[in-house]
Amino acid sequence: MIIRIVRMTFQEDKVDDFLEIFNNSKNKIRHFEGCHHLELLKDANLPNIFMTYSYWESENYLNQYRDSELFQKTWAATKALFKEKPIAFSSERVEIIE
Repeated sequence: MIIRIVRMTFQEDKVDDFLEIFNNSKNKIRHFEGCHHLELLKDANLPNIFMTYSYWESENYLNQYRDSELFQKTWAATKALFKEKPIAFSSERVEIIE
């Protein structure tokens, strides 16, 4: 399982545009083959910073999504709204402590 986190800083006046893009694509992303979980997080102190947090069956499924028309279209629209370059990384869970 791959955990993918993408941190995005938007121009302050483009946040609503991003939320519209996300709301229009979130169900398609979540139900893309290999995606097991999708969340949208917002920075607690900076209202123009958001993170997507998703679980993917494998790196292969994540790459299939990244090569898809859905991603290409969504990312092109989203990237036009950035204030700073996004930060993305993939991780594997090591342990859950309860």
